[in-house]
Amino acid sequence: MRIAFFGDIVGKSGRRALADHLTGLRTSLSLDFVAVNAENAAGGFGITERTAEELFEAGADVLTLGNHAWDQSEALTYIGREPRLLRPANYPPGTAPGRGAGVFPASNGAMVFVTNVMGRLFMDPLDDPFVAVERELSAAPMGEVCDAALVDFHGEATSEKMAMGNFCDGRASLVVGTHTHVPTADHRILPQGTAYITDLGMTGDYESIIGMDKEEPMRRFTTRMRSGRFQPAEGEGTLCGIVMETDDKTGLAKKLAPVRVGGVLGQAEPTL
Repeated sequence: MRIAFFGDIVGKSGRRALADHLTGLRTSLSLDFVAVNAENAAGGFGITERTAEELFEAGADVLTLGNHAWDQSEALTYIGREPRLLRPANYPPGTAPGRGAGVFPASNGAMVFVTNVMGRLFMDPLDDPFVAVERELSAAPMGEVCDAALVDFHGEATSEKMAMGNFCDGRASLVVGTHTHVPTADHRILPQGTAYITDLGMTGDYESIIGMDKEEPMRRFTTRMRSGRFQPAEGEGTLCGIVMETDDKTGLAKKLAPVRVGGVLGQAEPTL
């Protein structure tokens, strides 16, 4: 099975990049399932029903969130009506609407488990993400409940992300890091067969400061003064992510390659 996971969609530029490129990639790479982190899709902060529907129409099968999950208040009610939208699974019980994991159909008839958790180093203090992932993976073992399992670890610290990759090795098809908006070069298949990358990078305009127009972030860095809100950059975006091929018998990874299409970054269109 061919699966792609694309990094944090930032504003209109990111939504446009997904819409412009995903249909062609689904065909050229024979993708059976596409997951997308969308926590910055609406004006750079959170998600709305309209922006989520844009991403589903572009070809996303499931959307994951992160620390900006509730920046748009309508997400609090929309997530209860849209099972394909996942918030971090390590919110304390009873504190957040929606759910943090699910099993979803792929276009080839297989079932794909996806869970989203948030790190605790330099992030909001949620419950232990390792306990949450253990709970979710145990409830949906590959070969029984699903044919492949994906983990989106939304975190700041590379060490915490790498720990999660190794924690899941042999029990998940793919562990991806999101949140830091810069693609890392450490994509690989871990010793027990789980594909891993520390950060997918963002899908958005890289002529920016992690997706935002440069002026306000630069002002804050150089003067320590605020003069307005961050606004997402709206130039041509780069679609950033990873594509993998799983073993149909085990659900573990056979092949893995980065994807970067459009915008100013070096292009990477895998052939697998």
